[in-house]
Amino acid sequence: MYAIIKTGGKQYKVAEGDTIKVEKLKAEIGDTVTFDDVKLLAKDETAITDKKKLESIKVEGKVIAQEKTKKTIVLKFKRRKGYKRKQGHRQQLTKLQITKIQA
Repeated sequence: MYAIIKTGGKQYKVAEGDTIKVEKLKAEIGDTVTFDDVKLLAKDETAITDKKKLESIKVEGKVIAQEKTKKTIVLKFKRRKGYKRKQGHRQQLTKLQITKIQA
């Protein structure tokens, strides 16, 4: 059984026991996070996509860590004008362990 959830503007395919990294959530390490926005639930060989049935389904996950990605360099440059700007960016992520899919 697996589900497709939406968080942070992205969709993730999750099953019980999976570890995923999502955009930063306001939660402490060890907290339980519940996702209500389930887009699809697949059990055995059937898939549920009906919005009314999906409203009652919830996916729970436990926060394992708050992390950052590797640094991405953002470089702005205009030739022959003497214009250069260099900037770095590290995206903050939350690492989750999916514990339960309540169907």
